Amino acid sequence: MVDSGDAAVVLDEVAKSFRGPSGMKMVVQDLSLSVRSGEFFSLLGPSGCGKTTTLRMIAGLEKVDSGRIYLAGKDATDLPAYARNVNTVFQNYALFPHLRVFDNVAYGLHRQHVPKVELRRRVMEALSLVRMDGFAMHRPQQLSGGQQQRIALARSIVTRPTVLLLDEPLAALDLKLRESMQEELKRLQRELQLSFIFVTHDQAEAFAMSDRVAVMEGGKLVQVGSPEELYLRPATRFVTTFVGRANFIPATLVEGAAMDRPDDVASRQLSETPDTEAATKVEPTIFVRPERLLVRVGESATDVQGPRIQGTVIDKTFSGGLTMIRVVVGSDVELTATCDSASSEARDAEVGKKVVLTWHPGDATLLDQ
Repeated sequence: MVDSGDAAVVLDEVAKSFRGPSGMKMVVQDLSLSVRSGEFFSLLGPSGCGKTTTLRMIAGLEKVDSGRIYLAGKDATDLPAYARNVNTVFQNYALFPHLRVFDNVAYGLHRQHVPKVELRRRVMEALSLVRMDGFAMHRPQQLSGGQQQRIALARSIVTRPTVLLLDEPLAALDLKLRESMQEELKRLQRELQLSFIFVTHDQAEAFAMSDRVAVMEGGKLVQVGSPEELYLRPATRFVTTFVGRANFIPATLVEGAAMDRPDDVASRQLSETPDTEAATKVEPTIFVRPERLLVRVGESATDVQGPRIQGTVIDKTFSGGLTMIRVVVGSDVELTATCDSASSEARDAEVGKKVVLTWHPGDATLLDQ
């Protein structure tokens, strides 16, 4: 069993399958994880990886096939949804259109038979927390999408749940509003000190808000860690590519390093087992993030020490404070480096110029399948 410690939620080898056209399909496979009390925790992965099903099992909206679920240290596996002290915020808000904002937020308190004076105080307190205290008498259709999302949040926190579950609640908002709501969610979580479990397929969104992130693939838990750990020390090739841009450099292209000494090119190693015995042997590859690749042009390239690659600039994209430089090595290997737009590298690396790419071994991982 997963060590519960001071955990708000513990999943112990939880599994779930659904019947499809071709028979039973395993959606979540023997998933074990622990969410700490007062933690902002995200489930990250592509569509169909099982993250929403996992959230629904925690909420009691789906029954587990096997395994156990613990909430605040108590076994909640067989409890119905209404008996679990958790609330869920959905993507579609699920507000009652015929009720005023005040009554939407008060709905859960009415069901708990909270006295009238206490109910009003807690509703206004919840509206104030989401900065919507001036909209108590409005109806949902009079509000913007972002305002409706805030009301859905107020309704979810007013009953003081142990855990707040958020199922891609920002997906329907435009970019600027989504970024604003990310800041609001972080602020709200810190003020309330609640455990948030946030489901998303957006790596930037998960990284911007979370204390820890669990990456899922094909119904399995691949890696759990802080955003920094996932980005800088990914456990598998899937994680490297899913949580950000990645350069995979064939070791045969690397110059200026002793390839029989992995620490000359990379300080970390990642070994993966091929999916089948028939899988062909893959040559060692170095993984480096774009911002860790250094671009040297002209005279500045002559004194490069350590691992390096020579190539030609084929594209340069300016995006405000950062410039993305694409380099082709040989005939078909393309690499991307990101640098400060004000730097000499960004200025001098014109399309068609010969450049040298280099990196510090501590910023690279050797992938040896």
